[in-house]
Amino acid sequence: MKPLEYCDGILKLIDQTLLPVEQKIVELKNYVEVANAIKNMIVRGAPAIGVTAAYGVAIASKAITTDSKDEFFTGLAKVCDIIKGTRPTAVNLFWAVDRVYGKAASNRDKSIEEIKKLIEEEAQLMEKEDIESNKSIGRFGNELIKDNWTILTHCNAGALATCDYGTALGVIRAAHESGKNIQVFADETRPYLQGSRLTAWELMQDNIPVTLICDNMAGHFMKEGLIDCVIVGADRIALNGDTANKIGTYSVAVLAKENNIPFYVAAPTTTIDFSIETGNQIPIEERSPDEITHIKGIRIAPEGVKVKNPAFDVTPSKYISAIITEKGIIYPPYNENIKNTSKQIVNKSSGHRVPSLWPLSFHSKRPNKQKASISNKI
Repeated sequence: MKPLEYCDGILKLIDQTLLPVEQKIVELKNYVEVANAIKNMIVRGAPAIGVTAAYGVAIASKAITTDSKDEFFTGLAKVCDIIKGTRPTAVNLFWAVDRVYGKAASNRDKSIEEIKKLIEEEAQLMEKEDIESNKSIGRFGNELIKDNWTILTHCNAGALATCDYGTALGVIRAAHESGKNIQVFADETRPYLQGSRLTAWELMQDNIPVTLICDNMAGHFMKEGLIDCVIVGADRIALNGDTANKIGTYSVAVLAKENNIPFYVAAPTTTIDFSIETGNQIPIEERSPDEITHIKGIRIAPEGVKVKNPAFDVTPSKYISAIITEKGIIYPPYNENIKNTSKQIVNKSSGHRVPSLWPLSFHSKRPNKQKASISNKI
């Protein structure tokens, strides 16, 4: 179930665009391939994207051929900036890249080869930490789940979205493993169908009872009294608790509130963006119209129709009953309790942020190219 595996400078990913029909492993040997895999959703899910990005930096560092520290860090910064430009919403991507760059920057006195090794080791540590974090989220979240409950989930926040085990599905797995008789309703999650393609597949692999429903059926089943709680993942959480997750999450949260059903967000603290106050500051990724007009390459909409395809929406914190993290469960008031959580987190990045070559890679205006001795340039 692990979506990624790193060995001897090669990153292996399960191609999630092909699941569940085909289980294919792709091998990535340079940072351009890693960046494209993130952008094209071969790998997806905030925690998995973060660790994949870290490994992309590690792979790129090995390809930088120079004896000059200045040139090495210029090349490394360029790679970091390109990888950070692949997807704008998941904060784990930026956190991960900054962390591995910070590891390198804080060890600038060492040799270039030693720095490359440290970058690789930091990425491997992040993978291990993610798995441990997910299992802790599962243990804490299990406290909220009662026997014989039916849980609704949206999108995929399982093992495939992380390095293993999962966040929202980690809670479900923990409840199942503890012997609780639970079942899951999985929204199909249009337009990319992560619920029907990935979540349903994952749960069936673990023999956890799952029922697949269309996104617009959630309200009906809530009104009928068939849903006991909702658990979703997150791609970015603001200080006030506003949460960005896959498009359609906001609608589910409003329906849950109307029907007096608890709505839980399960995410590691690396998904909390301590630099923003509200969800209004979260950038929302707009993806290709083809995801809506086509399914598996087959057109289902009229040629030339106008399309809007935001990949995420933001759920205001007033709809969120609790946020389940590896540090514990955060309850309202989020403004106060999330800030208290930040004081408990050890900053492993040494405080070094990547000196971007331009202000965020998605901006249209870029400065002149800087010299960098790296191969496989985008």
